[in-house]
Amino acid sequence: MARKIILDVDTGIDDSLALLYLLASPEAELLGIAATAGNVPTAQVAANTLALLDLARAGSVEVAAGAHGPLVVPLRTTEDTHGPQGLGYAELPASPRPLSDRSAARMWVELARAHPGSAIGLCTGPLTNLALALRMEPELPLLLDRLVVMGGAFNHPGNTTPTNEWNIHVDPEAAKEVFDAFSAAPPDRRPLVCALDITESIEMRPEHLVRLAEVAHSAPLERVAAGDAVDWRSAAGNPVVRYLVDAVRFYFDFHDGYDLGYLAHMHDPFAAAVALDPALARTRPATVDVELTGTLTRATTVADWAGMWGREPNADIVVGTDPAVFFERLVTRVGALARRLYPEPPS
Repeated sequence: MARKIILDVDTGIDDSLALLYLLASPEAELLGIAATAGNVPTAQVAANTLALLDLARAGSVEVAAGAHGPLVVPLRTTEDTHGPQGLGYAELPASPRPLSDRSAARMWVELARAHPGSAIGLCTGPLTNLALALRMEPELPLLLDRLVVMGGAFNHPGNTTPTNEWNIHVDPEAAKEVFDAFSAAPPDRRPLVCALDITESIEMRPEHLVRLAEVAHSAPLERVAAGDAVDWRSAAGNPVVRYLVDAVRFYFDFHDGYDLGYLAHMHDPFAAAVALDPALARTRPATVDVELTGTLTRATTVADWAGMWGREPNADIVVGTDPAVFFERLVTRVGALARRLYPEPPS
């Protein structure tokens, strides 16, 4: 059965892998993609998304531009993490695909209304577009089948400040509006939250790229390593593999520069996998709120696990998974997509 997805992204490196994962998954039906400011500005997010659809030779998929900044605070972007264009060392040609005539928030509302009870919202960036959509249509929590959010940190250090995660940090007011609004969702349709507690256990390493190239039948097989020259670029014959090597290598270098190891956390592809198959995740219900006024803790996600606030849970937080199962799916699916799109000519 097709899983109808409304995807909201700030297309950086791991967002791009989430998009490729969805395009490689036969059970996924992309209804539309909302571009939100985050890793890079909205216009660059939209350009990256359209270019990736070209790379994946995808059919017509609506891409709608969202707000150019958060609800209240100035936009902060993160080119140091994702590269000057948001795609690491990779460069993709500009796409001739047009942007949608409707705004991202309007697209959210109209797609949810057109598919009541069957569309899954998947947010891998700041929640600005969804918050604006909720202002237009407060019934969204009841119209969507499920919401999956990559964001937050609970019993885990933040990756932007000591206590908060990037997507929430960019627009904490939007995140609070979303969590407050989704308190109206019935218990079996509470948002699934993939926070740093779990996504920082999803560690891609160079051998995953090698295995993906093998599945794609791409040559030459390349193994990147710490210390590779900054100006080195992949010579992989398969364009999807070549893109992934150049994009993810930047992410490896970033993590290695912060003494995290030569690896990359696959936050967003994991959230995409959970949106298609919630059984990948073990969850625990909690009431989630977002701190807006703390001097040191602004933008921190707080979970009331024990019901101390006297409010019903408004989220199911992912607390466990098997990363090996996820990576087997990622490598197999995206590798097969690459092989199917760009078969190697016979030798």
